[in-house]
Amino acid sequence: MSVYRACDLLLVPNMVSAARIPLAIAFPIAIRRARRDRIEVALGIVLAAAATDVLDGLIARYRDEATPTGALVDGIADKIFGASVLGTLVVGRMLAPSLAMVLAARELGELALAARLLVHPSEALAATVDRRANGLGKVATTAEFAAVVAVLLNVPWRTLLVGVAATFGAAAAISYWRRESPR
Repeated sequence: MSVYRACDLLLVPNMVSAARIPLAIAFPIAIRRARRDRIEVALGIVLAAAATDVLDGLIARYRDEATPTGALVDGIADKIFGASVLGTLVVGRMLAPSLAMVLAARELGELALAARLLVHPSEALAATVDRRANGLGKVATTAEFAAVVAVLLNVPWRTLLVGVAATFGAAAAISYWRRESPR
């Protein structure tokens, strides 16, 4: 029996998570239309995505609507938004491809984990594994958003923030792999 239910897609926290998908579409449009000195719309989109990433979990816990479907929607929305932002920054020559790969450390690590879980669906549906974001994941997400803002604002220490985000991202990916490993 699957724990993923289509009806859960209509729960408020899952709709909040899914709101990152239109934001992912809007981000490249905002960057393309922005002049280098006017990136407020792009910054607003990043901040709105960050807000949905925080609010979806808070709402789910407050309303007791945390579901495996919600975790899946949240993860997919995260990956779509992240790919859109990184791809846009690379194409717009605001971020070197090598730095984009470094910044995507967690996502790349989690992508391999997601592929593993797709190959072994019984592990993916295991009710014994708590798949909520852990502390490292939350710090990594915060650092990733901060690095993107620093890139958008072209601050001198943006490369340092990318490195910090990558370090926490890799640590978070490792912690998720360890959590999924059989005991």
